[in-house]
Amino acid sequence: MPDWAYAVILGIIEGLTEFIPVSSTGMMLLAKKAMGLPDGFWDTFAVMIQLGAILAVVVLYFGKLWKQVIGLPTSPEARKFALTVIVAFIPSVVLGLLLHDFIKEVLFETPQVQCISLIIGGVILLFVDRIAPRPVEHDAMRLSLGRALAIGLFQVLAMIPGVSRSGATIVGGMLMGVEKRAAAEFTFFLAIPTMLGAFVLDAWQSRDQLTSGTIPLIAIGFVVSFLVALVVIRTMLAVVTRRGLAPFGWLRIAIGGAGLALLTFA
Repeated sequence: MPDWAYAVILGIIEGLTEFIPVSSTGMMLLAKKAMGLPDGFWDTFAVMIQLGAILAVVVLYFGKLWKQVIGLPTSPEARKFALTVIVAFIPSVVLGLLLHDFIKEVLFETPQVQCISLIIGGVILLFVDRIAPRPVEHDAMRLSLGRALAIGLFQVLAMIPGVSRSGATIVGGMLMGVEKRAAAEFTFFLAIPTMLGAFVLDAWQSRDQLTSGTIPLIAIGFVVSFLVALVVIRTMLAVVTRRGLAPFGWLRIAIGGAGLALLTFA
C-alpha cells in the first residue's frame, strides 16, 4: 500500500483508541509491526497524530473550556480548575523529559511489553470496576488538588506503551473517589497539555524526520484521528456511564492475548 494509506489506517486507530482505555500508542505500535512499517518516522508519527485526537476534545468541550479561560482573572473556580490540570500534568512533564529516549528506543520497540501491558491493564480495569469506592467527586472541573495530583501520578504509568493514558487516569480517579464520568472527562482535559507537550517534544527531537515527504503523512493522520475521535469521545462516555470499565477490560485482554499469540507463533 502507499504510505498515505498507512497514515489513514493509523489515524483511524488513534482516533478510535486515544480516549478508550486500551492504549492508543500500544495499538498503533502493534499495528505498525503487523503492517511491517519501519521504525523511526512511524514511531514519531504515532506520537504526533495524537494531537489530532486531542483537538476533538477542544472542539467538543469548547464552551466549557472557554468559560474557564475567560474566567481566570475573576473566578476562583476557574483558577482552581486550571491549577488542578497543571498539578496533574507536572509528573508527566518531569518523567517524560527524563525518560523520553528510553521510552522511544526500548519500550516502543518491544511489542511483548505492549501486549503484556494490555492484558495486565485489562485485569486491573475489571478489578477496579468492582472495588472502586463510592464516589465523592462528581464534577471534573471541581476536583481537589490532592485528587488531581494522584490522577497525574497514575498518568505517568501510561509512558509504558500498552498501559493506556485514559485507562490509568480513569482508574486513578475512581480509586480516589471520583465518579466514572467525571474521571473520564478530567482525563480528556488533562490530555490537552499532556499530548501537546508530547507533540512539541517529539517534533523537536525528531525534527530531522519532518520533511516535505513526511509532513503530509502526519497531516493526513492528524485529520483522520480528529474526525474519528469526535465520534468516539461521546460513545466512550456513554459506555463508561452505563456499563463501567468492564467492556474495555475484556477488550484489552483479547487484544493483548491475540498479540502475544501472533508474536509467539507467527
